Amino acid sequence: MNPALITYGALGIAIMFEIIGTTLLQQSQQFTRWLPTLGMALCYGAAFYFLSIALKTIPVGVAYAIWSGMGIVLIALIGLMLFGQKLDLPAIIGMAMIIGGVVVMNLFSKTVSH
Repeated sequence: MNPALITYGALGIAIMFEIIGTTLLQQSQQFTRWLPTLGMALCYGAAFYFLSIALKTIPVGVAYAIWSGMGIVLIALIGLMLFGQKLDLPAIIGMAMIIGGVVVMNLFSKTVSH
């Protein structure tokens, strides 16, 4: 199997678990609801496990930039769809800049290994 597919697949799975964990964090109501709190802890544990797999190949700064950039945008979309949390124009512009930075880094940086 293609090593890049494994690496970026692991990073994608890590991001997915982080998004679910963060959504459950909202639902835990400051750890007062045990089921969302348990789910959140399990998802964060799985997220860090898969992130560690990605870090075997991807430099930590690059992996974290992708992780955090995708996480910010996806959790903002989930916040909008599930919780009705709207974003103003500066927030949207800022997120677009984050996405742009991650794209530039992945396309043009020699630090990123493909």
